[in-house]
Amino acid sequence: MALPVAEWQGRTARLWAALDPALRERLAAASLHDAVRLGCDLLRTEEEEEAALLRLCHQAPTDKEPEAASWYREQGNREFKRGHYQAALRLYSKAASHEPPGSPELSVCFANRSATLFHLGHFEVCLEDIARAESHGYPDRLLPKVLLRKAECLLCLGRLQDAQDILGVLESKIALDRVMTTHLTRLKTLSQLKIKLREKEGCPEPAREARGGIQGESEIWEENHSISGASSSLSLSFDAERGRHLVASQDIVPGQSLLKEEAFVSVLCPGESLALQDGEAAWDTRATNADLYCHRCLRQLLASVPCQGCSYAKYCSQDCAEVAWQQYHRTECSLGALLLTLGVFCHVALRTVLLAGFAEVSRLVGWSHSGDKDLQNPEARCKPLSEAADAGAGTRGIPGCDSSGQYRSSYQALFHLLPHTEQHSPEHKFLCTLSVVALCKQLQSASLEAALLNQESPQQCSKPKTCEKTSDELSPELKTVAEAMLRHVLQLQCNAQAITVMQELGPGDGAVVDKKPVRLATAFFPVLSLLNHSCCPNTSVSFSGTAATVRASQPIPRGQEVLHCYGPHRCRMRVFERQQLLSQYFFECRCRACLEELESGVKSMVSIRNSFCCPKCQAQMLGEEDTLCCSNEACATSASRENLSGRLQDLQQQIEKALNLLRVGKADQAIKMLLKCQMDAGKFLSPEHLLMGEMEDHLAQVYATLGKWQEAARHLKKSIEIVEMHHGPSSVETGHELFKLAQILFNGLAVSEALSTIQRAEGILSVHFGPQSAQIQELQEMKACLSELPRNILQRT
Repeated sequence: MALPVAEWQGRTARLWAALDPALRERLAAASLHDAVRLGCDLLRTEEEEEAALLRLCHQAPTDKEPEAASWYREQGNREFKRGHYQAALRLYSKAASHEPPGSPELSVCFANRSATLFHLGHFEVCLEDIARAESHGYPDRLLPKVLLRKAECLLCLGRLQDAQDILGVLESKIALDRVMTTHLTRLKTLSQLKIKLREKEGCPEPAREARGGIQGESEIWEENHSISGASSSLSLSFDAERGRHLVASQDIVPGQSLLKEEAFVSVLCPGESLALQDGEAAWDTRATNADLYCHRCLRQLLASVPCQGCSYAKYCSQDCAEVAWQQYHRTECSLGALLLTLGVFCHVALRTVLLAGFAEVSRLVGWSHSGDKDLQNPEARCKPLSEAADAGAGTRGIPGCDSSGQYRSSYQALFHLLPHTEQHSPEHKFLCTLSVVALCKQLQSASLEAALLNQESPQQCSKPKTCEKTSDELSPELKTVAEAMLRHVLQLQCNAQAITVMQELGPGDGAVVDKKPVRLATAFFPVLSLLNHSCCPNTSVSFSGTAATVRASQPIPRGQEVLHCYGPHRCRMRVFERQQLLSQYFFECRCRACLEELESGVKSMVSIRNSFCCPKCQAQMLGEEDTLCCSNEACATSASRENLSGRLQDLQQQIEKALNLLRVGKADQAIKMLLKCQMDAGKFLSPEHLLMGEMEDHLAQVYATLGKWQEAARHLKKSIEIVEMHHGPSSVETGHELFKLAQILFNGLAVSEALSTIQRAEGILSVHFGPQSAQIQELQEMKACLSELPRNILQRT
């Protein structure tokens, strides 16, 4: 959740309504500096609000709970005995995150988790967990079974000498134990492993030949000397109407990389979890983003390394954990519940300040008070942010650029992103102000202020700072921090970038893997933020961890602006829906798509294709009011929009029930229900309606589960036709559908058609994700496998 929890939003709204009208007027017109001062005064007098916020934090606990650790470990043991290794893996990780540092049970969590990793075939990661178990004091009496597992992993990885050394250590340990009967099973396993080792030493595996064509093509890249992370094919411009924006300085072709930027700051979106009620002691077994991805680099987690101080933060490695601790988590760790309660935007704002360092924050906040001093040279004067730069000065003088005219992915550039202080509603600004002030007060009361003020950016180092405070009044330094954080929270409404990832639907162990994009994190990308919005963009953005890559999705001639879609796209929404959503960015979209629809008055293709059809003659139903009429004059049937919308909602619920049947292995029942849904939909939905395509996609998925590849391919081709109508033949949506079709044709050994589908999918996906992406690599592996099939199979297909 970007904003605070609903209960806190409700309390601040009631407090705003109860304020004296004169005070409301002062708050509405206040600068960021004055808003923080007024917010401090209010929270000092409204102690009940602060206490209520702390009570809300109890619903999102992040402390370590040994009872929870024990419960999760028992649940993990239960799932392991059932052979549900993936579920057991997740539960052991949750158990490890709740074990306090130094707890002897932590080593047991790692050892148990190593067993699940071994059964899942993740031998390298299994060895890492075994090392963790040993380093955390795994009981010596249990060590032989872990060493056996270690030897088996080494054998599977072909590390024969290492395996032999471990077996030698294991034999010595067993020989020293006088109670040999306890080791009979292990002695048998040890004997079997020694036989395997001799066999492997006698018959080494032949070296695998390198397959040609699997490695993706390298991308041509020439760095821009004025804009960090940008291609030399871009230039930075500035005018009063568009603000800062990027323009093509040369002709650009589809698929060309234009920008590669590491996020200045990113915060993982926690995902849904069960809020605990007062007095409740139950623990959630569901996996959320917080369990699945590294909290620093956003890499997908297999065996997480837990934070030593809280149960929330998890990392992909000890290195990530240590870097996160040094950069920001030493301050955030004890505030986890409060940060989850106040929402991701507040968390991003705090982490931004921590990464920038107090010296840089203080310098820029001080500059913003003067309003007319150059950021690099206090003596030099520059134009306010709202004015255009001198046209003859190149990039020098453009807000966010340094003294040499370079626009870097820096805190200075981030600070210059517009907060739109005057455009935000007074109520929203009040909510953000109280949230930020409450967070800073908690920093002070938890004695974290000194750590925050000494938190320098990697480029800076200064003498330790001290601060003085009286009673519960915020120190001047923390008021500076609060002002910067308030600026960043307001900036995020227009400049937050969602980092998305393609997440697998279902267990992901089928022949055809279905994926959907999900929001993984919220981040600041200062350079990416230079791209203005268009409902028909000419770029595509993809992510790898915390790095964003922007590629041209269509030809961009020299001199044309480079544009990015903020969400509302012409293929997905009507112009009025797009304009409504874009109002949060405080501009009226005047892109080509919007102007065409607004000026022509013609219905968009989205409206036509996603329309209702006549229940009698299947012609399109028309009308802007509640009553819709058949467009076929000879029919003249009318129907209530509310009634048709209700039927659509019922249909979507039936489709979800069918998918639930598939998830529990009842594929035949799922097919019957989906076919009935398809028949019902045909009576009142346009044949080109996106839901009609989705049902074809679901049917393809069910038939693929049953191994009926021809049926699956037939339904997926119908889905692709509808997706192409809505999104276009070269869209990323069409590329994903073709990728699934390639998987189905590959498994069905329809070689010729599979190869042509792979080629088309490659062509589309490489434009959007580049030649090194995981999907391109998988397509190339499929192509290589098909080309190696025996000649008689190739001729038959």
